[in-house]
Amino acid sequence: MSNLTLEDIARRVGVSRSTVSRVVNNHPNISEDVRTRVLAAIDETGYQPNAAARSLASQRSQTLGLALPQTVSSFFTDPYFPHLLKGISEACNQHDYALTFFLITCKDDEKKIFPKISNKSFLDGVLVQSGHHGDQQIIGHLVDANKPLVVLGRPFRVDNVSFVNVDNVKGAYTAVSHLIRLGRRRISTITGPLASTVGLDRKEGFLMALGERGFRKNDKLIVEGDFTEQGGYYSMQTLLRENPDAVFVASDVMAIGAIRAIQESGRRVPEDVAIVGFDDIPLSTITDLELTTIRQPVIETGVRAVEVLIDLIENGTDFPQHIILDTKLVVRSSCGSKS
Repeated sequence: MSNLTLEDIARRVGVSRSTVSRVVNNHPNISEDVRTRVLAAIDETGYQPNAAARSLASQRSQTLGLALPQTVSSFFTDPYFPHLLKGISEACNQHDYALTFFLITCKDDEKKIFPKISNKSFLDGVLVQSGHHGDQQIIGHLVDANKPLVVLGRPFRVDNVSFVNVDNVKGAYTAVSHLIRLGRRRISTITGPLASTVGLDRKEGFLMALGERGFRKNDKLIVEGDFTEQGGYYSMQTLLRENPDAVFVASDVMAIGAIRAIQESGRRVPEDVAIVGFDDIPLSTITDLELTTIRQPVIETGVRAVEVLIDLIENGTDFPQHIILDTKLVVRSSCGSKS
């Protein structure tokens, strides 16, 4: 059989594309049963691995880079990021790759760091945490340098780069639909930064849920946040002037600040204002008021991003891979419903 791909072998054996890649590249952490079945399928079909990609194996550093652009200012304070890093680190260990960290705090950093992360002998590939307008330049530079690259989050331009993201639109839609089912009629939102795809996508899901059920858009019930607790607090203070009976907050960290603002105003959660967050970080359940939220698979996002990047390094690709992971509504006491 000619023109076979890794996907063809994976489907034939019933395993993932990355598993076939690891067998082809002789990674040690594969069960003997799976290795035997993959090799048998390769032998039966006459599949020929990408010779150019395999010839580079001896030149690899077995090191991946994680670049954090200056827009990711909350990396060391937002509980989301340690979980993401856990997934990335676990996947690197599983695949016998080292991980190097690059924190880009300003344009000068970007100029100094870019020659390092684009150096083929230093790093085999790069992960970039992104989704903000300001991150597109470094992504474009890496694409131009033909560096294996996977973006964590949906970049603004998706036609030329692989990325792993969660379904932010669907998650927000699910959150707001739940509030509507509970009988809430004056539903507000604290968005993420609207210079980011995550902020835009979660706002889109909010508006979609309202629009499908005949609610008119009310700009006074939409306030832009910044993914910090203080940002959630001040944004909620603004929204309270409009007397909402519910609020969808685009992150759990902001939701915690929003709850503080609601309670300080003399209102009760959820009796006066129901609240739903997004992320399902550990803080969601350690306060007296447990937060209803949208759970996203943060650790899995890190794992999948590493797997896609290693696949690109070892096998190349004719087209970018776009992986969208699903979310789940987790109902707790902050919305006034246990189901």
